[in-house]
Amino acid sequence: MSSTATAPVENQVLESEFEHEPVPVSHRRSLMSVSAVWFGFPMILTNAIFGGTIVYGLGFWPGLTAILVGNLVLLSYVGALSYVAGRTGRNFALTAAETFGHRGGTVAAGFLSTVVIGWFAFQTGLTGATLHSALGWNETAMIFLAGILYIAVTFIGIRALTVIGAIAAPLFVMMAIVALVFAAGKGGLSGITSYTGGGAGAAVLSIGAAITIVIAGFADSGTMTADFTRWSRNGREAVLAAFSAFPIANFISLLVGGIVVAAGAAATPAASGGDFLPILTSHGPVLSAVAVLFVFVNLGSVCTHCLYNGAVGWSQLTNSCMRLLTIVLGTLGLAAAMAGVWSYFATWLNLLGIFVPPIGAILIVDQLVRRHTASRANNRWRVQPFLAWAVGSLAAYAVHVWTPQLSEAVAGLLVGGLAYAAIEVCGARESPPTRAEPELG
Repeated sequence: MSSTATAPVENQVLESEFEHEPVPVSHRRSLMSVSAVWFGFPMILTNAIFGGTIVYGLGFWPGLTAILVGNLVLLSYVGALSYVAGRTGRNFALTAAETFGHRGGTVAAGFLSTVVIGWFAFQTGLTGATLHSALGWNETAMIFLAGILYIAVTFIGIRALTVIGAIAAPLFVMMAIVALVFAAGKGGLSGITSYTGGGAGAAVLSIGAAITIVIAGFADSGTMTADFTRWSRNGREAVLAAFSAFPIANFISLLVGGIVVAAGAAATPAASGGDFLPILTSHGPVLSAVAVLFVFVNLGSVCTHCLYNGAVGWSQLTNSCMRLLTIVLGTLGLAAAMAGVWSYFATWLNLLGIFVPPIGAILIVDQLVRRHTASRANNRWRVQPFLAWAVGSLAAYAVHVWTPQLSEAVAGLLVGGLAYAAIEVCGARESPPTRAEPELG
C-alpha cells in the first residue's frame, strides 16, 4: 500500500474526525504520526508523581518491578484493543456497539466517555495547582487559562494531538534530564538502587496496589485506544503505536519520578511523589520560564487526549459533531476543575481500577480471541457482556476490599474476560454468521 494512497487527502486544518464511521483507508496515517499521538500521552509530570509514590512506598527495586509488570499488562491490554482498531478503523463507541449491542454499547461508551472528562478535569486542575505550589501564581486563573488552551487544541482534532504529542515527549525528556542532573549535584545518584522506601512515614503500599496504580493511570484512555489507533493503516502498525506508549514512554516517565524520590531530590515525596518541577523552578528565572511552558505542554498533552476521547465518544452517541462536544464537555470539565475535583484523586483511581479493565477484556475476547467480528446491527442489547462486566467488577472490588496486596485491576481484567468467554461457551445464543469485516493486517 503506497504512502500516497493512505495519506489524508484533506489539507484543511479542520478535517473530518469520522465520529460516526470507520476511518477510510484513504485517510489512515503513518506509523510515526499515530505513534506520536500515543508516545507523548504518558510522558507527563503526573506519571513522575505516580512513579515516585510507588518507589517511596515500596523501595527502588520492588517499585521498579511493579512499574514494569503494570506496563507489560498495559502493553497486552492496549495492544490487543489497538489491533482491533487498526484492523477495522472503528472508534471505541462503534467497537463497543459491536459487542454490547446497538443500545447496550451506549452504556459502556457513555460511561468511559464521561470518565475521561473527569480525568481532563483533574489534570486541568493539577496544572493550576502545580503552578501555584511551584511559583505562587493564582491557582484559579491558571486553571481557567489552561482549560481554555486545552479545549482550543482539542477542537482542531487528531492532527493537533499528533503535534502536541511530538512536542511533549522530547520536552519531558529534556526537563527530566535537567532535573536529574541537579539531583545528582545535590546528593548523587549512586545510592538510588539501595533505596528501601520512605520508612515509617511512607504510605502502606503493596506490589499489587502499585501495579494497579500503573494500570489505572491509563485504564480509561487505554481502553478507548481505538479513538487514536483507528487512524493506523493496519492492525500491526496500531500495535506498534501502542508499544511506543506501553512500555516505552510510560515506563520512562514513571522511572524518572522513582529516581527523583530515590535520590532524595523530591520536595514532598509522601504528598507529591516524584514531582520534579520544584527542582526546575528553584534554579533561576530562565529555567523557571521554560518550566512553565513545560507544565502547559506536558499536562496539556494528557488533557487534550482525554477530552478528545470524551468528545469522539459522546458525538457518536448523540449523533453530533466532535468539535461541538469538545466545547460542551471541555466547559463542564473546566468547571469541575475549578471546583477542586482533583482532591478526590485517590477515589478516582479506585473507580478506574475496578470498573474499567473488565470492559476492555470483554472486547478483546469477543472481537479478537473468539473473532466474533460479524455485524450485530440488529442486536440492541446483548446481556452476556453486561453479566461479564458485573462479574469482573465484583471480583476487582473483592480484591480491593479483602486482598489489597493483589492488583484489583488485573483481577478485573482476567475475571471479566474469562467470565465472558465462559458465558459465551456455556449457552449464549449467537447471531447467525454473516460475512466478516475485511481485515487490514
